[in-house]
Amino acid sequence: MFEFIKIMFVVKYIFNPMTYLKLQKKIFFIFILLSVAVVHAQTIILPNAYAHNDYWHKRPLLDALDHGFTYVEADVYLRNDQLIVAHFLPCLKKKRTLEELYLKPLLNYVVENAKKEQLQNNAAITLMIDIKSDANKTYTALVLLLEKYKSMLSVYENGEIKLRNVTVVITGHKPYNLIKGENDRIVFMDENLKQAGNDSSRNVYPIASCKYSKLLKWKGKGEITESEIQRLAYYVTQAHKNGRKVRLWGSPENKVVWGELLKCNVDLINTNKLNALRKFLISDLLLVAKKG
Repeated sequence: MFEFIKIMFVVKYIFNPMTYLKLQKKIFFIFILLSVAVVHAQTIILPNAYAHNDYWHKRPLLDALDHGFTYVEADVYLRNDQLIVAHFLPCLKKKRTLEELYLKPLLNYVVENAKKEQLQNNAAITLMIDIKSDANKTYTALVLLLEKYKSMLSVYENGEIKLRNVTVVITGHKPYNLIKGENDRIVFMDENLKQAGNDSSRNVYPIASCKYSKLLKWKGKGEITESEIQRLAYYVTQAHKNGRKVRLWGSPENKVVWGELLKCNVDLINTNKLNALRKFLISDLLLVAKKG
């Protein structure tokens, strides 16, 4: 890579300023391409990528991490004192526990990357836990389990947020009163995006979400209407004012919609298509570099 820097110094004295500027842009673009190729083996971190229903994949969590996703979501039921990962009740499987599919692999991931000093691959991870069973009972069991992994978890203690490798955020059936009444805790909550301006608490809600169809009817065909853009922009702005990242779940799985969401400053693109979103976000990165 350093050869590019040497080339830039040489051509600066050979060509006139305008030629140099054009060549500089081309070389910069090539540099970005090569950089992407080099770090591909290490996995490119995609801060906008959110793996919805992550447990549906062949390798829960690991597929998402391998694709550069740092936000993963798992649906959880409390059954016989076990936190089982599943989307529907008939699909409950005793071996598919939150601990086995997510917490143990996450701890191993954090420890192994720390040994290798792979700072890029050790980026902060958010584990979204969608509670499907009774909110209070499930939360009580969850806290007992999470205490075993506290060393890697972000916490709220003594009036301060201490960020660590993994942040747990509760969505679905949320135990609002239990969580907001705790002085110290190891979880956070997902706020309703349409209410993001009503609660200024910055220590509870790192993310604000809502169903895509609650805000937008546009599915990527034709032009999105100005009124829909303004509606989305309003809620995004309100959420950002209060320090929340924005997510729309149930959004159409296509590049046109993904691109518009990014243009409207939506932080997290919700998907079940890991590879498709990864390719889109990387190509978007390259396009920005090329225009620059």
